Amino acid sequence: MAIRMVALLDGTLVDPAQPIVRADDQGVVRGDGVFDALLAADGVALHVDEHLARLATSARILHLPEPDADGYRRAIDAVLAAWDWESDREAVLRLIMTRGAEGIEEPNGWVMAAPMDERTLRERRDGVRVLMLDRGFEGSGIVDLPWLLPGAKSLSYGINMAARRYAIANGADDVIFVTPSGGILEGPTSSVVLDLDGVLVTPPLDGILRSITIAELLEKAPEAGLEVEMRAITVDDLWRARGAWLLSSGRLAVRITHADGRELPISPLDGDVCRLLGMPAHS
Repeated sequence: MAIRMVALLDGTLVDPAQPIVRADDQGVVRGDGVFDALLAADGVALHVDEHLARLATSARILHLPEPDADGYRRAIDAVLAAWDWESDREAVLRLIMTRGAEGIEEPNGWVMAAPMDERTLRERRDGVRVLMLDRGFEGSGIVDLPWLLPGAKSLSYGINMAARRYAIANGADDVIFVTPSGGILEGPTSSVVLDLDGVLVTPPLDGILRSITIAELLEKAPEAGLEVEMRAITVDDLWRARGAWLLSSGRLAVRITHADGRELPISPLDGDVCRLLGMPAHS
């Protein structure tokens, strides 16, 4: 996903090749910072309030100052105004906040934007193959361990990216993290939803990131005639499911076609889920 535009919190646009971070910024040298990512389509940024709230939650978990919400809005607006929406109808905006230079700790923030990449468009169309990888702990096991940053969208993203690289190296597209006992948690950059006997089921938020897309699903489902539950699910549930998806702000809803090489069915509710979340081919 090639970054095409960078906006500072005063609303100034800068060349993505222009340095804006010190070499000793703790976000660079330690991954000490937070971020969030939102989708913009046809000139409109989606769920801005929710993403800013989640950025603030992540900052509090890392004991960072409250993010400059007005500044991030200025940066988002600058990107929306300057983007060529006729050439690229969708863009992913990433909101970044670092702790700043070591010893100074004045937070640094900016927004960067990239057009929707071909990989995401392909996954929306064709679905994804996933591997199930052991996360090494039960979801509820880290809720009371704040030093492990449960629920924070941190810049310390090495494990998540390593998991996706492992999946690609082994013939898959993405990953579902599972607990040692077989409970399903989440993907590196997504949430998991299963169709279990006509009910859309997603794991509780024990030790995993609060998903804005899941919140949208919960909000809109009743009016669309869909039933959604948040409860513990397992790998065995995945095998008996009528279908499964990965949900995220950028991909929206992509169906899981295979898990650990085993083909999964297409849920009868696939079209309903895609329409509800505004997938371009369905809206």
